[in-house]
Amino acid sequence: MDIADVVRQSGLPPSTLHHYEAKGLIASTGRRGLRRQYDEGVLDRLKLITFGKTAGFSLDEIQTALIPDGGVEVDRAALAVKADELDQTIDELIAIRDGLRHAARCPAERHLECDNFRALLERAVEKRRGRR
Repeated sequence: MDIADVVRQSGLPPSTLHHYEAKGLIASTGRRGLRRQYDEGVLDRLKLITFGKTAGFSLDEIQTALIPDGGVEVDRAALAVKADELDQTIDELIAIRDGLRHAARCPAERHLECDNFRALLERAVEKRRGRR
């Protein structure tokens, strides 16, 4: 499959594919004219890379999991640590969401005069402090 097929099927721009190739995350199998060619497995690798980036892994961290033959060797401990980090982020975002919703419907004339709103602010700050 050529680069145009990979771009169409993956939704990634050619510049991203070139960047991933330069970093060794994917590899072309050759060229047909000026177009890079890839094997079908590149789409799975791109899905893994996208998943890893969405989970918050750096490209360097993702690269350590990708085996040159197209396979994946996952560090389960690193996945567990990342899942814990995501739990903390989710908790923080929930606190922020709750604060925004409360602020939107709070009857207090000034938000900082509202005990509930102040408690939500404190909760959000405590969550952030706990991460440091």
